[in-house]
Amino acid sequence: MSHKRLISADMTMAEVLQKYPEVETTLVQYKLHCVDCEVSSLESIDVAAQTHGIKDLNKLLDDLNSAIK
Repeated sequence: MSHKRLISADMTMAEVLQKYPEVETTLVQYKLHCVDCEVSSLESIDVAAQTHGIKDLNKLLDDLNSAIK
């Protein structure tokens, strides 16, 4: 991805969902059901990806950023 990402690995899940609610579908596709998660305000995308066994963080970030309208 050649342009700057609006969503980065260090952002919390809650921050991402608040700023870009349209990414919820993408998160669900990755089995990241963070909408109602109690730790979403504390957990970064990077940590959530590691916790849920997502191996390709860059692909996740690319897909999240592509979902932004």
